[in-house]
Amino acid sequence: MNENEWRVKLSPEQFSVLREGATEAPFTGEYNSNKKEGAYKCGGCGEKLFMSDKKFDSGSGWPSFTEAAGQSVEEKSDASHGMVRTEILCTNCGGHLGHVFPDGPSPNGMRYCINSLSLDFEPNE
Repeated sequence: MNENEWRVKLSPEQFSVLREGATEAPFTGEYNSNKKEGAYKCGGCGEKLFMSDKKFDSGSGWPSFTEAAGQSVEEKSDASHGMVRTEILCTNCGGHLGHVFPDGPSPNGMRYCINSLSLDFEPNE
């Protein structure tokens, strides 16, 4: 999709996060406190990104997961805002999802910190 097609498909807030790399304010996202079982999908293309059994409350204000579903996310170095972080992108559409940090719980110690605006949720039936 080109930029104009993304602008039609996404809300202005989703476009800002998914296509321009913005970050939503902490504790404001729709899925931060979601405890339902199901799959978290890319809000841009619908790719399955994370499963609810890998979600945990990190206290950060954003939905956090210990691992992604399969090969659904790619990592990219991000040196913006005066720090070096690892950005997480959807492998299917390249949408910005959030960042991953090595300060999560066992077993792998990873925290995928994801913007709710970059996600859709599909509950289990």
